Amino acid sequence: MILTLSERDFHVEVQRTHLQDLDTSTSHVSPLDAANFPVAVVDSTADLTEYASPQRSGYVTKSDGYKLVTFTPDDPGNPKNWSKLYKWYCTMSVASICFAVAFGSAVVTDNFNVSLEVSILTVTLFVVGFGVGPLAFAPASELWGRQVVYLVTLGIAVIFIIPCAVAENIGTLLVCRLIDGIAFSAPMTIVGGTLADLWNDEERGVAMATFSAAPFLGPCVEYFMAMDYWVMLIFIGVIYLMVVFTIPETYAPEILKRRARKLRKETGDNSFVTDMELSRRRLGEMVKVSLCRPIVLLTQELIVFLLTIYMALIYGLLYIYPVVFSEGKKMNLVGVLVSTFLAPFVNRHYVHIGAAEYNGFPPPEVRLIPMMVSCRLVPIGLFIFAWTSYPHLIWVGPCLAGFPCGLGFCVLYNSANNYIVDSYQHHAASALAAKTFLRSIWGATVPLFTIQMYRRLGNEWGGSLLAFLSLACCAIPYLFYFYGAKIRSYSKYAYSREENIDEKYHRHGGNGQGEV
Repeated sequence: MILTLSERDFHVEVQRTHLQDLDTSTSHVSPLDAANFPVAVVDSTADLTEYASPQRSGYVTKSDGYKLVTFTPDDPGNPKNWSKLYKWYCTMSVASICFAVAFGSAVVTDNFNVSLEVSILTVTLFVVGFGVGPLAFAPASELWGRQVVYLVTLGIAVIFIIPCAVAENIGTLLVCRLIDGIAFSAPMTIVGGTLADLWNDEERGVAMATFSAAPFLGPCVEYFMAMDYWVMLIFIGVIYLMVVFTIPETYAPEILKRRARKLRKETGDNSFVTDMELSRRRLGEMVKVSLCRPIVLLTQELIVFLLTIYMALIYGLLYIYPVVFSEGKKMNLVGVLVSTFLAPFVNRHYVHIGAAEYNGFPPPEVRLIPMMVSCRLVPIGLFIFAWTSYPHLIWVGPCLAGFPCGLGFCVLYNSANNYIVDSYQHHAASALAAKTFLRSIWGATVPLFTIQMYRRLGNEWGGSLLAFLSLACCAIPYLFYFYGAKIRSYSKYAYSREENIDEKYHRHGGNGQGEV
């Protein structure tokens, strides 16, 4: 998704470096969303203060005569200045896309007289598409904005639901499900970026929790409904029309680029530009950054690697539920809803700690506190399910096991996303793309061997195996809570508030991004 999700003050050192280019007539310098810049699109010559500092004049004059177009103070065109009511409407609209996509991802078709494993491929290929798409769609949203990516990819996805509904053979269905998975991965990838466009850091936690709950609610709800592809077409078609016609562009660099284009046309002054126009990378370099950097972060960054492994395990459990944990569906749904209800309190706790102990700038590790508590819930739920699933026992145990699992799933997912974003702000999109890729591949694979695993081990030991794996992963949030800052200090990709960005800019290859 991902995905760029946070709102941070950019380093004071960077702002001081560029003060000579700012319009001093305004005393306000807005926070800079370090995670939400078009770093995959613009090169190292870009002056990122364009996006940081609203100017009364509406532009920053550079020494070479160019006028970098900016927002003005309290600019109604800036999504962060929209009313809270409208921002919540936008949030719920894009979150509903994630819900709808997850809603449809768990549809298993078994009317072609094929084996169960082949039927499950309709889920597997759909989820594989989730892992492949983000590598292309994340930079596309930085290059052309969020709106056009939503418009094109959701349109393709809706169209290819139709052949799924009328397919006369399994081959047609599998191909169309793969195409749908790839297309639907775009909104799943950039919804987090849209939320970052809209919300400040202290507000983001609640909105992020809503988004995080949607992928878990979808499969849970689907199990209670007579779901088919026509229902999916109507449901997602309505959401598509709502998003396309009621939500404008939210990506600040794209909004400013359109504004610069309009100013050039109206005034005839070609000096009105944006960094996206002046400092765009070559296509080959953009492809290299977009495709290679997620792999580099996954293989070279311990934080990204271990959290990706953890989230892959949790995501795989989500797709084991339709095969094995049928008794726990309702309570799993309840757990997800409770975690969403708790989100405002968790976010308030984060803001309180930041203000009380860190002068408003808490380190990323504070995001791990909910994770350190909720990580225990998943193995508890799995152990309860495993050892109350004997045929002669009442159904209450397996049913109640779904509650701690659902609650743990959602809190873990939300905390992990926030921690990755805060730790790798300038590389958040790549870090989340890496997580999404491996998580989706694992989630797609799990249903293929789940049945055989439970047949061989039985419900008791099959469930216990998963419980022991999730229990071992509980060490991960504690590891990073106590040693995360030190680990990040050795990284050339991690975000560091204390370090001068310009110094890091030159030390790691001259582009400030430590690019591959």
